[in-house]
Amino acid sequence: MFVILGYIIVIGCVLGGYAMAGGSFGVILHAAPHELFVICGAALGAFLVGNSSKTIKATFKYIPKLLQGSRFTKARYMELMALLYDVLSKARKEGMMAIESDVENPHDSPLFKKYALISADHHLMEFITDYLRMMVSGNLNAHEIENLMDNEIETHHHEASVPAAAIQAIGDGLPAFGIVAAVLGVVKTMASVGAAPAVLGGMIGGALVGTFLGILMAYGFVSPLAQLATQKVDESTKELQCVKVTLLASVQGYAPAIALEFGRKVLYSTERPTFVELESHVKGKKASA
Repeated sequence: MFVILGYIIVIGCVLGGYAMAGGSFGVILHAAPHELFVICGAALGAFLVGNSSKTIKATFKYIPKLLQGSRFTKARYMELMALLYDVLSKARKEGMMAIESDVENPHDSPLFKKYALISADHHLMEFITDYLRMMVSGNLNAHEIENLMDNEIETHHHEASVPAAAIQAIGDGLPAFGIVAAVLGVVKTMASVGAAPAVLGGMIGGALVGTFLGILMAYGFVSPLAQLATQKVDESTKELQCVKVTLLASVQGYAPAIALEFGRKVLYSTERPTFVELESHVKGKKASA
């Protein structure tokens, strides 16, 4: 929603300011189609050359997600932490082996089914159940699990950042491709140097449209999209860090309620529930169960 709104503001302010200054849209409309063909075509070609097939597929798959709002809300984090509380409480009361069947078949587990929002996220569920499985086995200490978690989170962050980096590379190249389009327009103009000044002026103006479009697309459209992608990656990484800190606190012997506090403190302040909010939510889930 905000992406579309932002684009509308960019276009409205740029073209509105041009109109207020008395600019003629005729030159822009006449030159824009072939200038855009040069700029966008060159950018697409460079994108295909500079990235592997895996990166290309991941980028095209990721772009529609950027048009959606953030899924990492306070409600989601409270659901996640309530799930962790239930799992750790069961393990503390009945022993680690009591959660083995839940961990092995989370989609059939009544414990996990209560939290449909979290269960629907395959990657998050895999992260949680993998480390709970290690905790059940009892073969790793807290430092070994922490090191393994850090490595997995780093790998996730790097892999998730690939589309953002690819989009940013396109944004960085667009001004240069705009200059290429402008140079081609100047070359065309120089071939008609004997024409009337009014004609030459129109041709030079059309050539400069290429530079205008390249810069506008780079800093008004593509680079902000890359910045948004980076922020979404950071949010997804923060969620894994919350799980990591909570589980490690449990491994080190802290009670589930205290382990939850460790995880809550990791979250960004904008999504972090208060102690009272989280406690009320957890108790509400227990009462409904």
